[in-house]
Amino acid sequence: MEHTSTIWWVAAAIAVAVTLAIAVVLAVRLVRARRMLGDSGIPMSRKVLFWGALVYLVSPADLLPDPILLDDIGILLAALRALHQAGARAGAREPDGVA
Repeated sequence: MEHTSTIWWVAAAIAVAVTLAIAVVLAVRLVRARRMLGDSGIPMSRKVLFWGALVYLVSPADLLPDPILLDDIGILLAALRALHQAGARAGAREPDGVA
């Protein structure tokens, strides 16, 4: 029985590590995209969404408990996508290192 318990703990640790790595990568991509915030052609709502996503990432209040970072990842992805779409519409230059 202890072997099964160990397997579950290892699987949970791997899942947490993977979601944390994805969240960190997305946060880094958002920070790199900050150059787009100075572009006057991007709507203020998209800029606020960008900062809101970063605040949500470090906020202790979450939709899901902290070991499960799926809500944080979803918010970061939505903010990054919205910022890049607004930048593309405004004709902003794509930041270096962000695909």
